[in-house]
Amino acid sequence: MVNIKVREGESIEEAIRRFKRECERNGVMQEIKKREFYKAPSVLKKEKLAEIKRKIRRKMLKDNRWTK
Repeated sequence: MVNIKVREGESIEEAIRRFKRECERNGVMQEIKKREFYKAPSVLKKEKLAEIKRKIRRKMLKDNRWTK
Protein backbone atom coordinates (compact mmCIF):
# COMPACT_ATOMS: atom_id res chain seq x y z
CA MET A 1 0.00 0.00 0.00
CA VAL A 2 1.45 3.33 -1.07
CA ASN A 3 0.76 6.37 1.11
CA ILE A 4 1.68 9.88 0.10
CA LYS A 5 1.06 12.92 2.27
CA VAL A 6 0.79 16.21 0.44
CA ARG A 7 3.45 18.52 1.81
CA GLU A 8 2.82 22.10 2.79
CA GLY A 9 2.97 24.31 -0.30
CA GLU A 10 3.23 21.31 -2.66
CA SER A 11 1.06 21.35 -5.77
CA ILE A 12 -1.23 18.46 -6.61
CA GLU A 13 0.81 17.73 -9.75
CA GLU A 14 3.98 17.26 -7.68
CA ALA A 15 2.15 15.00 -5.23
CA ILE A 16 0.79 12.90 -8.09
CA ARG A 17 4.29 12.63 -9.56
CA ARG A 18 5.63 11.43 -6.17
CA PHE A 19 2.74 8.96 -5.89
CA LYS A 20 3.44 7.50 -9.35
CA ARG A 21 7.14 7.21 -8.53
CA GLU A 22 6.36 5.37 -5.28
CA CYS A 23 3.94 3.03 -7.07
CA GLU A 24 6.64 2.21 -9.63
CA ARG A 25 9.25 1.71 -6.90
CA ASN A 26 6.97 -0.66 -4.95
CA GLY A 27 6.03 -2.70 -8.02
CA VAL A 28 2.32 -1.87 -7.92
CA MET A 29 2.03 -1.48 -11.70
CA GLN A 30 3.87 -4.76 -12.35
CA GLU A 31 1.50 -6.55 -9.99
CA ILE A 32 -1.55 -5.05 -11.73
CA LYS A 33 -0.27 -6.11 -15.15
CA LYS A 34 0.55 -9.57 -13.81
CA ARG A 35 -2.99 -10.03 -12.45
CA GLU A 36 -4.79 -8.48 -15.42
CA PHE A 37 -5.47 -11.85 -17.07
CA TYR A 38 -5.81 -15.31 -15.59
CA LYS A 39 -3.03 -17.75 -16.45
CA ALA A 40 -3.38 -21.45 -15.88
CA PRO A 41 -0.86 -23.01 -13.47
CA SER A 42 0.69 -24.98 -16.33
CA VAL A 43 1.32 -21.75 -18.26
CA LEU A 44 2.89 -20.11 -15.20
CA LYS A 45 5.18 -23.12 -14.74
CA LYS A 46 6.21 -23.04 -18.41
CA GLU A 47 6.96 -19.29 -18.24
CA LYS A 48 8.98 -19.73 -15.06
CA LEU A 49 11.08 -22.50 -16.65
CA ALA A 50 11.64 -20.37 -19.75
CA GLU A 51 12.84 -17.47 -17.57
CA ILE A 52 15.26 -19.75 -15.70
CA LYS A 53 16.63 -21.10 -18.99
CA ARG A 54 17.02 -17.56 -20.34
CA LYS A 55 18.95 -16.48 -17.23
CA ILE A 56 21.26 -19.51 -17.43
CA ARG A 57 21.88 -18.88 -21.13
CA ARG A 58 22.71 -15.21 -20.49
CA LYS A 59 25.07 -16.13 -17.67
CA MET A 60 26.85 -18.69 -19.82
CA LEU A 61 27.23 -16.23 -22.69
CA LYS A 62 28.52 -13.54 -20.35
CA ASP A 63 31.03 -15.93 -18.74
CA ASN A 64 32.09 -17.24 -22.14
CA ARG A 65 32.82 -13.73 -23.44
CA TRP A 66 35.27 -13.00 -20.65
CA THR A 67 37.17 -16.30 -20.87
CA LYS A 68 38.38 -15.74 -24.44
